[in-house]
Amino acid sequence: MATAAIFSSIRRRRLPSLEAFLAPVDFTNVALVQTLASISAMLVAGFSDKSFFFQRRNSLSLIRKIEVFVVLLEYLRDSGSDSRLPTTAILCFKELYLLLHRSKILLDYCAQSSKLWLLIQNHSISGHFHDLNREISTLLDVFPIKDIKLSDDVREHVELLQKHSREAKLYIDIKDENLRVRFFSFLDEFENGRIPNAVELRLFFVERLGIKDAKSCRFEIEFLEELIVKREGDVEPTAPVLNGFVAIIRYCRFLLFGFEEDEVGLGSGNQKKLRKGLISQEIADTFITIPKDFFCPISLDLMRDPVIISTGQTYDRSSISRWMEEGHCTCPKTGQLLVHTCLVPNRALRNLIMQWCTVNGFPYDPLEGTEASAESFASLPSKAAIQANKATASLLIQQLANGSQGAKTIAAREIRLLAKTGKENRAFIAEAGAIPHLRKLLSSTNPVAQENSVTAMLNLSIYDKNKGRIMDEEGCLGAIVDVLRFGLTTEARENAAATLFSLSAVHDHKKKIADEGEAVEALAGLLRVGTPRGKKDAVTALFNLSTHTENCVRMIEAGAVTALVGALGNEGVAEEAAGALALIVRQPTGAEAVGKEEMAVAGLLGMMRCGTPKGKESAVAALLELCRSGGAATAERVLKAPALAGLLQALLFTGTKRARRKAASLARVYQRCENANLHFGGLGVGYAFAGNSTTNSDSVSVPMSISVPVL
Repeated sequence: MATAAIFSSIRRRRLPSLEAFLAPVDFTNVALVQTLASISAMLVAGFSDKSFFFQRRNSLSLIRKIEVFVVLLEYLRDSGSDSRLPTTAILCFKELYLLLHRSKILLDYCAQSSKLWLLIQNHSISGHFHDLNREISTLLDVFPIKDIKLSDDVREHVELLQKHSREAKLYIDIKDENLRVRFFSFLDEFENGRIPNAVELRLFFVERLGIKDAKSCRFEIEFLEELIVKREGDVEPTAPVLNGFVAIIRYCRFLLFGFEEDEVGLGSGNQKKLRKGLISQEIADTFITIPKDFFCPISLDLMRDPVIISTGQTYDRSSISRWMEEGHCTCPKTGQLLVHTCLVPNRALRNLIMQWCTVNGFPYDPLEGTEASAESFASLPSKAAIQANKATASLLIQQLANGSQGAKTIAAREIRLLAKTGKENRAFIAEAGAIPHLRKLLSSTNPVAQENSVTAMLNLSIYDKNKGRIMDEEGCLGAIVDVLRFGLTTEARENAAATLFSLSAVHDHKKKIADEGEAVEALAGLLRVGTPRGKKDAVTALFNLSTHTENCVRMIEAGAVTALVGALGNEGVAEEAAGALALIVRQPTGAEAVGKEEMAVAGLLGMMRCGTPKGKESAVAALLELCRSGGAATAERVLKAPALAGLLQALLFTGTKRARRKAASLARVYQRCENANLHFGGLGVGYAFAGNSTTNSDSVSVPMSISVPVL
């Protein structure tokens, strides 16, 4: 724990926390000296033969200081003087205990860290060595050397160390500093739109830094990427600058070492490790709980351009604009008439969404032309990173077009990783012509190549303009569906489903996807028998497809309705399944098909009882439509359900606004069916619901002085 705490603090250029180390308060004098002698001897033995590529002089100087402490401590231990030490000496030795541990962490850090990170942090790490030296000097100034019986040679060693520590100054290796400046110059060249000379890059990375193969480059990249993820906002260099360095190293990895060296690392075992550490964040984020206020009430998607209408409600601009274009003049959420059709940008909410996405690593591309918040600029890639990534993408796409099978697999993997963040990366990769080559790789018999290509396609599809490029590429949609149906790995099939979900975010694509081959059948099958993540991908894709009215018949024929009804009992996907069914039953054919499912009514009632607020809302809306359009037999099954009355009562008082409105409407249907006052849960309380679903009244009156709003 202590090691981790100090290691982390050095990365952040912060002092260790108070809890990082605790002085040995319960040690006897003898035990304290023996412990210090063992620790210091271990440090000398462990680091004397280490090869320090950077900070060599500072590291060796610190080791020599520790050697003097070894001489002192071993003399005290062997002479028996450790039992008669003055109080001041004991306090100094307790402080030395902390300094030795901090020295070990710093030496370990210099011996094991990324070379480029040590280079970037040359000044900072030199400062850490200087800080340790000053603390050693202070300790020796306080140490009561005159009060301790020492041999002449030991005393001479300690006094000489004391003198040298006082005179020591901050040391920054000029050679290391020149290399650091040269590294930053490469960043400047990319920043100005110039690609550095390949000979100079080889001289710097291979000859000067000793990075001589693809594996070493991969270590450097992963080390810096981990730092970026854990970065704090006030630390130098900033994340955009580090992104620039990562982009340069990635470019050099392929420019200098080609595409074949990594081929041995493409086995299935390595893929599992890759999936755990570097798989597209967009896939893993399926499981992130997004605040409900960030969703558009119409599309139920994360809002990208939230706007406020005259009633004060907020919607995504594209969704509310389509609503108004269809001739509606009321607020979708409240039913109030719109005083005007002006849309006011909700900048505060957009900034909150962008901040949340940045903190949680969630992909978020605001629409072009919308204003970005000040906070968003901190996470933007630098121009150098963009230019270096463009150069890398060009190399990768060349290999996708003309390389060997192994090179194509590596190129697809790197495009997948390059496209996992940033709309700029996704845009120029597609513009450079990656999509046609990735489409060909989707039919590869190599499972790793297929998985990487479909995941790359998924990551590219997050950028809106790329959705159209993928759909317009001849045979691409069919190839994605084939991977969904016959993919060689579970991950490939799941990522194909996620790709269809991403593509279906565009309304015009929903019909094309539903009509493509057996896409809906495959999604329904994945929902029935897939892994938890696969089911999540499948149900979200089916939900998107169900929002297009012309897909209803297709989804019924493909068995999607049966799969969605079955999913109501699966907690991980029940909410989305209920939402999709609520959309399907809006059409008479859909209501009839859902009504024929034996478990539909029971499943929806179960959702009303135990579901999320959104799931309860969808369930009661679906039951209401089943009563209206599902036929007499279905309506009777709904209205005769013993639990319905109690569930409606609970929902009328605890549900969302829309859920309460739907519950009130269903209660009126129940009332008309019974031709009597509605009795809830055997309580004997009569609820007299006035009016019908089109009433202009603001509430539904009940005799027991409870007012249930009609929203």
